Amino acid sequence: MTFADLGLSDELLAAVTESGYTEPTPIQASAIPSVLMMRDIIGIAQTGTGKTASFVLPMIDILAHGRSRARMPRSLILEPTRELAAQVAENFEKYGKNHKLSMALLIGGVSMGDQMAALEKGVDVLIATPGRLMDLFGRGKILLTGCSLLVIDEADRMLDMGFIPDIEEICTKLPPQRQTLLFSATMPPVIKKLADKFLSNPKTIEVARPATANTNIKQWLVPVTASKKREKLEELLNAVDVKTAIIFSNRKTTVRDLNKLLQRAGFRSSEIHGDMEQAQRIAELERFKKGEVNVLVASDVAARGLDIKGVSHVFNYDAPWHPDDYVHRIGRTGRAGATGVAFTFATADDAENIENIEKLTGLKIERFEGAIDEAHAEGEGPRKRTRGKKVEPKAAAAAPKAQPVAEPAPREAEPVREAPAPRGQRQPRAERPAREERAPRDTRPPRDDRAPRRDRREPDDGPDDGWNGPMPDFLMARIPL
Repeated sequence: MTFADLGLSDELLAAVTESGYTEPTPIQASAIPSVLMMRDIIGIAQTGTGKTASFVLPMIDILAHGRSRARMPRSLILEPTRELAAQVAENFEKYGKNHKLSMALLIGGVSMGDQMAALEKGVDVLIATPGRLMDLFGRGKILLTGCSLLVIDEADRMLDMGFIPDIEEICTKLPPQRQTLLFSATMPPVIKKLADKFLSNPKTIEVARPATANTNIKQWLVPVTASKKREKLEELLNAVDVKTAIIFSNRKTTVRDLNKLLQRAGFRSSEIHGDMEQAQRIAELERFKKGEVNVLVASDVAARGLDIKGVSHVFNYDAPWHPDDYVHRIGRTGRAGATGVAFTFATADDAENIENIEKLTGLKIERFEGAIDEAHAEGEGPRKRTRGKKVEPKAAAAAPKAQPVAEPAPREAEPVREAPAPRGQRQPRAERPAREERAPRDTRPPRDDRAPRRDRREPDDGPDDGWNGPMPDFLMARIPL
């Protein structure tokens, strides 16, 4: 099957062919004809299978006929992150080069004045994140009554980021007679409830079991101790054939520290996380796409939907807290039919997270043969503090062979202690014999290494170390007894 068999226009087919695509992916082959027939769609597919083009291409043909009006976009695409929204905008520019369609991008972190100016001219396609869209709507800068086509992309990510209430409010402001397309890699119950509420007789297109990983991605589990994770990461980056790699971490501070560590080690690395300005995040992504850096250390802000060609490896430096994030993280490699490799570092504390991932994907992740199972060899876990002498755990292994045990020397007989006298018959304290083992205090010889004691009655005119100055006079005054 080719794109020409899907019913797309000649102008659109020319743009697709110029982009280097000839055959549609399964989700594209199933979704594009149904979208052109104005059906509501629920699209479930693995990440990296071309979900973006499955709604961008038919939307261009649908919107080719019509006229935009000021502040009233004709279609709306909701994205969970700024990077995904910018990526969809790039797809519209690439595939819609032969059409005269206007587009506006509403995302945070950039000037709001330019966005409002674009809305005043009228747009055919509005690509927005929920937060900025609600902000402009509250200011009265946009009307949604003329929007006849709604796309909710990465719906499960919307759920994780807490955007579902905003999406429900946005849907109430749209006209009831509209076409709605919902795409996601997973289908949790909340998303299913949202689809039942706002979609009309939708067609469900499922080209893979929900939450399954791409079979073109070889997955490895690397057992390692927490203290050896950085060392193991450098070892794998040098050992395996890494062309371009994305390293995911759960915390932004870890992202910054790892990037500095890799740069000191000589790697061409960069970083991207949520604390960076939007312009800086876009610039770092462009450097990675152009090949100026081949290692990108990222938080989960780069885990969803980013289409970066040629990523050969994905490293989960931290096992993801949510099993759905694992599917999206490793989906940055093995895209568009290519192969990829994903390594996931697992410490003893990650056992529950790994179990949830394997339960969700239905796949037992194979252990990496080149990894040293340090977690089991050294017995990782909370270290117990011991009092007294230092405990050497490997002393028993280095001990010599056992020798014949000599007979212990006979112990001297201890004197028999007399039973204590009854309470009423004990000797008074004054009649007890005095100790003579210890010499009186005044007869002991003075210690040579101790300075002679100063008479406390003598004044000390030296500097006071605590106050960094001489002793005040009022503290020197003698008190008559």
